[in-house]
Amino acid sequence: MLSAQDLVVSYGKLPVLNGLSVRFDAGGVTALVGPNGCGKSTLLKSILGLMPKSGGSITLDDVPIESIPRRKLASRIAYLPQENHCPDYIVLGELIELAGYARYSLFGGPRAKDRALFRDVLQTVGLADMAHVPVNSLSGGQRQRAWIAMVLAQDADIILMDEPVNHLDMKYQYAVLDLVRTLGRDQGKTVIAVLHDLNLASAFADKVVMVSNGQATFSGPTQEVITPENIRTVFDFEADVFARNGQIVCLPSRGGALQAEAQ
Repeated sequence: MLSAQDLVVSYGKLPVLNGLSVRFDAGGVTALVGPNGCGKSTLLKSILGLMPKSGGSITLDDVPIESIPRRKLASRIAYLPQENHCPDYIVLGELIELAGYARYSLFGGPRAKDRALFRDVLQTVGLADMAHVPVNSLSGGQRQRAWIAMVLAQDADIILMDEPVNHLDMKYQYAVLDLVRTLGRDQGKTVIAVLHDLNLASAFADKVVMVSNGQATFSGPTQEVITPENIRTVFDFEADVFARNGQIVCLPSRGGALQAEAQ
């Protein structure tokens, strides 16, 4: 459904993505993992056309992404950036209404169908009784769920998330990612999320793409990609990977931890 082929993107003269090729099939959760600065966030921005490419192609259903009108693209792809901000006077219900902009007519606002969707997404994220509350007065975990609700209200097939659990404590990390997994597995959304924690990726992602040196070095089902050999190649780090209760667990090996500390 969504693919990049030989993608080249640079910041000035510095190449960040250097011939990256990857395909994201419809449905499920794919985690983008890799060292800092390897190009994970840049890939998401490139998909949206927020970063100009100097080579290669990005296609959605075999159609070049740059040929799709922005309003139509907004109906197909939703984006949750790392940082989100809104004015103090915006309440949660107003924030959610903004997500439906791509569906509104030129002189119209939300329809009954839209408002029903807005109620549903607030229920989904556990904020159904807080539509009247200013967004900036919510707790950190509630605010993140509020922004996820806005993404859901866009009602797009594809959801791009850049570090959706950044700055959240463990309880809310798992709550948010459990919701993300539900979107992929139960609602058929194609979710592509940048994650830093390999254990979170192992617990919630159906597929993993390891990015390094501006390329998608490894890509495939989670249990096939998160291996000691691949971690060593991409992260330059020794780790033990084992199964526990049907889930992959990744722990730094004693030697790997000492080596990283020495460097």
